[in-house]
Amino acid sequence: MEIRKEDFTALASKDPFEILIATILSQNTNDRNSLAAFNELRNKIGINPDSLSRAEEEEIADAIRIAGLYRTKAKAIKEIAREIREKYGGDFRRILSLENPREELLKLPKVGEKTADVVLLFSGRMNTFPIDTHVRRVAKRLGLSSGSYEEMRRDLMGLFKGKCLEAHLLLIQLGRKYCKARKPLCNECPVRNLCPTGMKGSL
Repeated sequence: MEIRKEDFTALASKDPFEILIATILSQNTNDRNSLAAFNELRNKIGINPDSLSRAEEEEIADAIRIAGLYRTKAKAIKEIAREIREKYGGDFRRILSLENPREELLKLPKVGEKTADVVLLFSGRMNTFPIDTHVRRVAKRLGLSSGSYEEMRRDLMGLFKGKCLEAHLLLIQLGRKYCKARKPLCNECPVRNLCPTGMKGSL
């Protein structure tokens, strides 16, 4: 399966702060819309703690409108930018240099476990495994893991070790193209022979 940069908003940048904002924009929408919102925000305001903390919330909301939930996301983005500017002197990388950056990221507005893990994995700071709906569904059907977010994260980290980023992207692509929530395309799936659920024909 091909991994295309345009299919994943978090691949739009290698800058950790931009990855964080891209991930917030991707919440509850598709990558096409979140990537469009990301580019619009970058062009109109700039994606850094200083410019976003100084921008009007309405200005941010207008730039990211296509991503949906734009008022909620704009509020969170401005709050995050302000906190990073005030607490870390505008240097987001200071969080990533801490002994436990994940714990600190989770204190930021609208940053949950998946968002924190995406930032850490895609920025190369930590070998972790973000669990989204596609990853959860595919991992469960393949018999790789089940249970809570943390249980699945640890199971997949152990299974894929140094290849978590590639595995994360491939599981998402597998979920989008073949292992759909409804009417999965088991007969076309490239890993059908490895899938206990698909071999049983129980979907």
